[in-house]
Amino acid sequence: MALGAPPDAVNLGLGEPGWPLPTGQAVRPDEGSVDLSYGPNTSDPALVDAIAGYAQARGADTVGPDGVMVTAGSQAALFALFQAYAEPGSAVLAPDPGFVAYPTLARLCGATPVGYPLGPDGDLDADALLAALCEHGHTSLVVLNHPANPTGGLTSSGALERVAEACAERDVLLVSDEVYAELWVDEPPASLRDVTDVGVVLGSMSKAFGAPGLRIGWATGDPEVLAPARLVHNAMTTAPSRLSQRAALALLEAAGEVLPAAREQLRLRWDAVARLAPCANGHRFLGDGPQKARSRSAGRVGFYLWLPLPEGIDPDGTEAFALRLRDEGRVTTIPGTAFGARGSGFLRVSLGGPVEDLEEGLRRLAPWWKA
Repeated sequence: MALGAPPDAVNLGLGEPGWPLPTGQAVRPDEGSVDLSYGPNTSDPALVDAIAGYAQARGADTVGPDGVMVTAGSQAALFALFQAYAEPGSAVLAPDPGFVAYPTLARLCGATPVGYPLGPDGDLDADALLAALCEHGHTSLVVLNHPANPTGGLTSSGALERVAEACAERDVLLVSDEVYAELWVDEPPASLRDVTDVGVVLGSMSKAFGAPGLRIGWATGDPEVLAPARLVHNAMTTAPSRLSQRAALALLEAAGEVLPAAREQLRLRWDAVARLAPCANGHRFLGDGPQKARSRSAGRVGFYLWLPLPEGIDPDGTEAFALRLRDEGRVTTIPGTAFGARGSGFLRVSLGGPVEDLEEGLRRLAPWWKA
């Protein structure tokens, strides 16, 4: 979508934090010599311990260092888990609309991606997922994503418990992608670890820690479950960059400073939406049509606005409208169809960039929904 955009277009499409890191000494790697050896396949023991401690602080009491797999971003964790568990000819259940990598990773394994529908507000619909699980008897892997990309949807502890029990009964690996879990304003969202020790939970430096370029992520779970995925990851990269691991350790050690600062930046962005696009907080963006955007009054999480098209625009023209908005309105968004067939009729607007860009982008969007 960014290729060919006007030079002065405001990009509200990229899902990347745009706020600066705190400048305190606590978040800077120590001075001194830099070790550029390969390092252990399991990564720096200090970083592994820090991630285990971080997971325990988030409720994963049973996670120890042997239950942490450090990877070259959460994307590498997904790839390794899919390669280890997504059997050729099996079904892989993933949200639709959902993160674009899930179906691609399934196909790379010879598996069939099956999109399960979400609730009307983008939240996990346990009934719909369980129906898909029953329909596809040969299912090897189920993926959850909450807070969700692109919808910003959440899930309840009860829904997580039902899905976890069903996957355990069928011996299906459950992967809970929670890379946006620390990006909340009002209250923290539910985690798979609130209800069960089974399955794998993903985390990352890329979102709330504001450091996507480090390419450091992790998976936590039963060491025996992680073992085959470790073999895949070792064959992929040997180990993540030593420099990135060092920076990630500094950020984790400064989590008490970094995460509250990220949430304050997030609050500024949702406040901008409330100020410049008040109808997006529970109703149609700057309009009164029958479709509704996800309500944020009960909890602002993540940095995506899942925006219905203006009234009168055919959902089949989602991509064409996004291109018009880019070329004529000079705002880049992502058409919902990029995230699955059920994304038709929506645009994903990223709130993650600089606040000034977001405010200008929202002003440019407004006339298209008032017309």
